[in-house]
Amino acid sequence: MSSAETGHRSPRGNAVFRRVWLCVLLAGAMAVGAALLPAVAQEKARPYDRDLFRLSELLGAIHYLRELCSSGDGTRWRDQMEALIEAEGTSALRKVRLTKRFNKGYRSFQRTYRSCTQTAETAIARFVGEGAEIASRLIKDENDNAAPDAAAGDDG
Repeated sequence: MSSAETGHRSPRGNAVFRRVWLCVLLAGAMAVGAALLPAVAQEKARPYDRDLFRLSELLGAIHYLRELCSSGDGTRWRDQMEALIEAEGTSALRKVRLTKRFNKGYRSFQRTYRSCTQTAETAIARFVGEGAEIASRLIKDENDNAAPDAAAGDDG
């Protein structure tokens, strides 16, 4: 009986089948990737992104260090980050990028500090100050950009 009659493929036939199947899978993956490319390309950088991502990283570092130093803040800094993501996470990609920066700040200090030290306390104070400066700058920029729109609306 031949392999065709028994329903079994020869080892050579299996290899050909696997190659064809692999080509089909690769073609499908490339088609999906090509379909997603415009969505990724549409994610344009905003002029304030550098500050926003730095603020995300600072919030992560502050969250870890304040928790380490038993500040009693609970989830305050994580909650601030969630509010930031809610306000600025206009796409899934953007939410992921903001979250990654928060986690980077958290993990970088988690690797460095195992207990609360004077250096950790100094870092907290410095990061809170830097975060406040960035937040003020972001608010000022937002207000500056909103002012012409508000004035234009008053003319009518």
